[in-house]
Amino acid sequence: MKNVMLIDGERAVISYDPEVGMFRGEFVGLNAGADFYADSAAGLLDEGRQSLQVFLDVCRENGIEPRRSFSGRFNLRLPPELHAEAVLAAEAHGTSLNEWIEYTIKEALEAEPPHIKAS
Repeated sequence: MKNVMLIDGERAVISYDPEVGMFRGEFVGLNAGADFYADSAAGLLDEGRQSLQVFLDVCRENGIEPRRSFSGRFNLRLPPELHAEAVLAAEAHGTSLNEWIEYTIKEALEAEPPHIKAS
């Protein structure tokens, strides 16, 4: 799991960029890239808020939806053996493969460590 900072309701993945000796934040879930740099957590929060506001302003000015949309469908490629095991696990739980995967993803998301919160 990468380091995640919550800034004004948006998630940003935080990493260290050794080339510039600073922390880098990049918002996820947006329609385009919006990143920011700082040398401290407080700086990341300030720079992140500014970067996000600029991004949202540009989207608003151009009539662009700032967040990616999701259809609720995705393709999953598995080795045949794993596919077979997943089908059997779903059947053992008395559910469809789709419902079992949905349940499993929800469980994994709930088990995630808490994000760094900065609102």
